[in-house]
Amino acid sequence: MSPSVPPSTPSPSRTRPWPLVAAAAACLISFAAFWVAQRVAHVNMLDVMVYRAEAETLRAGGDLYAMRATSANLAMTYPPFAAVLFLPLTLVGVPLMRTLSTAGNLLLVVALVRLSLQLVRPALASPARRADLWRTTLWVAAVVVWCEPVWTTLRYGQINLLVAVAVLWDLTRREGSRWAGLGTGLATAVKLTPGLFVVLLLAAGLLLWRRDRGMNQWLRTALTATGVFLVTTLAMVAALPADSRTFWTRTLFETGRVGHAEETANQSLSGVLARLMHTDAPGLWWLAAAVLLGGAAMALAVRAAVRGDKPAAVVATAFAALMVSPISWSHHWVWCVPLLILLYDRTRAWWATGAVALAFASFALWWVPHDPGRPELDQNAGQMLLSAVYPLTALAVFAGYALAVRRSPRAAAPEAPREPVAVRERQAVAKE
Repeated sequence: MSPSVPPSTPSPSRTRPWPLVAAAAACLISFAAFWVAQRVAHVNMLDVMVYRAEAETLRAGGDLYAMRATSANLAMTYPPFAAVLFLPLTLVGVPLMRTLSTAGNLLLVVALVRLSLQLVRPALASPARRADLWRTTLWVAAVVVWCEPVWTTLRYGQINLLVAVAVLWDLTRREGSRWAGLGTGLATAVKLTPGLFVVLLLAAGLLLWRRDRGMNQWLRTALTATGVFLVTTLAMVAALPADSRTFWTRTLFETGRVGHAEETANQSLSGVLARLMHTDAPGLWWLAAAVLLGGAAMALAVRAAVRGDKPAAVVATAFAALMVSPISWSHHWVWCVPLLILLYDRTRAWWATGAVALAFASFALWWVPHDPGRPELDQNAGQMLLSAVYPLTALAVFAGYALAVRRSPRAAAPEAPREPVAVRERQAVAKE
């Protein structure tokens, strides 16, 4: 027996193995039930079929932005680099591709929960707490897989979980990591909306540099992400000049190419205003609302970042991006996972976390009429409320956080690092 671990003080990882086994079993059962439920629901995995068609078009040397795929006649809306990313989808048959897509997304659910926990409670990533981290990760993953954004992401075979995990991987790296920024840069090269995280990183980094007169992790990550995005995009300009020119000069500005703004699945400010105004083009009203709300949300996010409250800064930025984007389909809102973890960690109030969880698990936005006939243009007041469930929830969270900061700025956003808390947690573990 090792002299460093006396018989009376077994290591935490070997003290209670059964809770971890129970969590793993619960997660496996939940995922298996989820898989069966999706098969019973005959999910079409439409988007992964479009991704495959994009990659096949690239391999055939065709025009990426003239391509149309599936019975829905869907077009490519991402930058050219996305088609390169999707090339592995063409290496297997469609049935196996669907299976691998589902399995991969389920693993990404676990990764998203784990990184969210690390973001909110960095002390959990310590070797002494690793069993606790995995146990909590598996229990939470077993539950959040059933929320509407995650369900719909897997239903369509979307890449939202991959994008969120790439960004969170960056933002949970240790101080001084040379790799931090790689995930955000690549995610922005695939789907432009993660670029708002670069704005957060750059703004917070510059403010901290001005205050401390030295390089900091925020600025270092911002520069890496920007460099990765530029190198990737320029490489695509060199490799796919025609497609790159089409995207950056035309497709980027064709918001209608993605879908109709008023669709109930569009949970952005643009969608809310389109349904409220009974039009598919809210125009300047959306632009004004996006600038005002986006500016206020980013101000809160940067303020939180400068004061050392990284979790609040990251979640606020994610929800700001979802709100101001012209189209934010319901499956883009997988950022509800870190939000729920942060809410429970900060408030310890089941009613608050439960209310937000209910909004994302209720599927309420689908209770209103929705079909190709575009009934969303004629919604009544009650239907408008249901089809705005995610933006209204985000507004409530923003308002609650702003009020908490105003009433108790130091308590709402801890400025100093949490070393004392981590020390106390490690001491508590040592005593178990």
